[in-house]
Amino acid sequence: MWQRVRDFLELIRFSHTVFALPFALASAVLAWQCEPFRWLDLLGIVLCMVLARSAAMGFNRLADRHYDAANPRTANRHLPRGRLSVASVAVFTALCALGFIAATTIFVASNNNWWPLYLSVPVLGFILAYSYTKRFTWLSHFWLGASLMLAPWATWIALTGTLAGPAVWLGLAVLFWVAGFDTIYALQDVDFDRRAGLFSLPARWGVPAALWVARACHVLTVVFLIGVGLSAALGTMYFAGVVGIAALLVIEHWLVRRHEPDRINLAFFHVNSVISLGVLALVCADVWLGR
Repeated sequence: MWQRVRDFLELIRFSHTVFALPFALASAVLAWQCEPFRWLDLLGIVLCMVLARSAAMGFNRLADRHYDAANPRTANRHLPRGRLSVASVAVFTALCALGFIAATTIFVASNNNWWPLYLSVPVLGFILAYSYTKRFTWLSHFWLGASLMLAPWATWIALTGTLAGPAVWLGLAVLFWVAGFDTIYALQDVDFDRRAGLFSLPARWGVPAALWVARACHVLTVVFLIGVGLSAALGTMYFAGVVGIAALLVIEHWLVRRHEPDRINLAFFHVNSVISLGVLALVCADVWLGR
């Protein structure tokens, strides 16, 4: 039983929840400056984030299983190896999707906000559709970024019933941050993507051009993080932290300059985990210490 649970956690890369959840929580901390804190809201945010992401990852593994089997880098994943069956992953994905929709009703009970429930199916459809974008557009990296952008936007709507400046800026920062590092991650599969007829920035425009796009995306990330601080009237601590995040992004691009797989994985997970958790820590510290 525990091995099966572990297999599913590995299938969906549960540790990668750290990329989106901190931005949802950062959005919540900012929203709680004008809305009362409720424990039910916090529970709803965490459940919706975990279930939506799990559904998206399960769906992605199902949609890409034949490509994964043909790609040497991904041939060892659970579905190509047969460690999990297609049927079991399909059931898992469906349960997570239904669980996400059900979890949005927490906000109805908490603050009589029906918007999360109304938007749950369109949001779920958008993030699931990402799995097919590499089949027809090299802008797939930006679709993934837009999917994670919904985390701070949806959180703000769930807590307030509207969408305001701090969440908008934070969502845009997430969009370009994710698009940039996903472009870098795609460097590992340039040759395979070209052979398989899949679209990515590196496969379509070449590695040097893709790296310049990723750099531009991360410059915009810093710009939009500054916008978060200005719109939310955050203080010196936050803006000093944004300088540190900019330095981490520079380190990320320095690590991948030689396109070595080990360095790409180091930049992809470790550096970006520090960035996402860092943004949450900066927002919390600035808001709470400022108060």
